[in-house]
Amino acid sequence: MAARFDGGLREAGASLSLEEADAEAPAEAEAPAEEASESPRVTLDDVLAEPAAAPLPARHAPPLGAAMRTARVVSIAGRKASIRVRGAEGPVDAQIAPDVDPEVIADARARGDAVLVELCEGEPPLIVAALTTQRPHALHLKATTVTIEGDEELLLRSGRGAVRIRQDGDIEVVGSRISAASRGLFRIVGRLLRLN
Repeated sequence: MAARFDGGLREAGASLSLEEADAEAPAEAEAPAEEASESPRVTLDDVLAEPAAAPLPARHAPPLGAAMRTARVVSIAGRKASIRVRGAEGPVDAQIAPDVDPEVIADARARGDAVLVELCEGEPPLIVAALTTQRPHALHLKATTVTIEGDEELLLRSGRGAVRIRQDGDIEVVGSRISAASRGLFRIVGRLLRLN
């Protein structure tokens, strides 16, 4: 099989002579030079240039699962209450949480204290606590049993009258005038009774 080479024929696989090799070398050397001149030149600035930052996607706030707000109690009936929340038009119906005593909420309404309300989408407002934001002018304590303990001393005082109970059992009652009365038997027992 013959292959065409520079206008002549030579056998396939035949070696080139020195003249043919010299004639072929410049042609092969010129081809890469032409290809190199046609490729775009890359500068150092092109290599070090930072890629344009893609704009960050817009961040949307996640849906609010639950929120806590303060409110004022307008009225209360059983475990339901009408509250006034800032930003809402008119009273809003709410429920009292199962672990909250309705009387605590009623006391907060009587004192003018705020309540803590849990707001959850798709659910009615839920009153979960009463808030005290001011020192009370009067304190009303009501319970089945009231226990007041002092490790060393207990002092009850109002103005010029006081009752002091000490750890050793010493009890002192001081007042401008002390009155004691009994509808039944008034019994005073002691090893020693001293009057004046």
